[in-house]
Amino acid sequence: MIDRDRLEAIVREAGRIALAGWPGDGHSLDSWEKTPGSPVCSADLEVDAFLKTELRKLLPAAGWLSEETTDSPERQGHELVWLVDPIDGTRDFIRGRTGWAISVALVNTRRPLLGYLYAPVRQREDGGEFWSAEAGKGAWRNGTRLVASHRDSLAGSRVPAQKLAPEDADLLLVDQPNSIALRMAMIAADEADLLVTLRWGYEWDIAAAGLIAREAGAVVTDAFGKPLNYNKHDPRAFGVMVASTGIHAAAVERLADRAVRYSA
Repeated sequence: MIDRDRLEAIVREAGRIALAGWPGDGHSLDSWEKTPGSPVCSADLEVDAFLKTELRKLLPAAGWLSEETTDSPERQGHELVWLVDPIDGTRDFIRGRTGWAISVALVNTRRPLLGYLYAPVRQREDGGEFWSAEAGKGAWRNGTRLVASHRDSLAGSRVPAQKLAPEDADLLLVDQPNSIALRMAMIAADEADLLVTLRWGYEWDIAAAGLIAREAGAVVTDAFGKPLNYNKHDPRAFGVMVASTGIHAAAVERLADRAVRYSA
């Protein structure tokens, strides 16, 4: 059995380490691009190293897949695998904004078992936003059980995005944190109704938040409406869609042509 109190303490400590380098508190930070358009900073690497050490101590039998660690095929020999994004939303982190989070998930035979998000500078007066979920047992934020959006009409749905395509003018824009995990979690908290990406992304971005949204009652799929699997040989998926149960099918239908076009 996993010591869940210890796991929570590890994730919270990872947030403290990140805060020690966050420019929003006046700290200096080294940052660069891994590839064009893909920023990374010294705090990413420090948090990644801490989590890798402590999570492996907590569960030595588990494999490891992280955005900031070179991938190894040996992880596929494990039924249990940690999926980690040490700082999801690095752009917001580097700019001193609040839309970033630590993302940690434990996957069991390709399905998320545990998911944790910690956004230490959101609701900072309460110690930050701490999100958690366990398969079959619900999802929580700061001790409050989450119930996802119940919206049943696509028109008027709240979407965390900066802009909308002309064909989506009937949707409603709401605040967009840079972290994809936090945007997904907004559906879990009934702060948005629909989140869709139409690009290739990675498992570590979505595993924890996907479980949180699902356990709150939302539907979580790829951009085609297909189930998501984890710890695949190629740890990518085309898009993610998180929606209330009442609008998921309509969103899949509306975006079908675009999903095909952008995934080619």
